[in-house]
Amino acid sequence: MKETVTIPKKEYARLKKCEETEKDLLVSLVKGLEDIQHGRIKPWKGATG
Repeated sequence: MKETVTIPKKEYARLKKCEETEKDLLVSLVKGLEDIQHGRIKPWKGATG
C-alpha cells in the first residue's frame, strides 16, 4: 500500500525547484569530472599555492 502526503502547492513547487537544481548540479559535476579525466582543463595558479 502506498502512503500519500498532502502538502501545499507552494511547498510542492519549492521542492520541485530544489530537485531540478540538484539534478543540474549533478550533471555539471559529472561533466567537470569527465573533463578532468580526459585532460580538457588546465590547472590554475591559485589552486596549487
